[in-house]
Amino acid sequence: MKVWLVLFLGGILTYLTRLSFIYLFDLWEMPLWLRKSLRYVPPAVLSALIAPELFIRSGQFLISFENMKLLAGVVAIMTAIFTKSMFWTISSGILFMLTYSILT
Repeated sequence: MKVWLVLFLGGILTYLTRLSFIYLFDLWEMPLWLRKSLRYVPPAVLSALIAPELFIRSGQFLISFENMKLLAGVVAIMTAIFTKSMFWTISSGILFMLTYSILT
């Protein structure tokens, strides 16, 4: 019973938190400097999620040709620059990792 109460209250709290932002943004005009700075949030968050996965192996900073994920990341970045396609970017990274693991 307590678990259901916690789940219900958590859901209500999440709903009210999101609703408050929707309601407040309707009443309040966001300053231009804040709107401009919010454009940098997604790349910053994405970089914070991806960088440790590419550069850290077993708690050590590793930049070498033995780091398969880093090499796949470089291939994916190059593909993204040239194709501007998320499908081909992800596919090239996966294909590189598959090929690299088969050949080594």
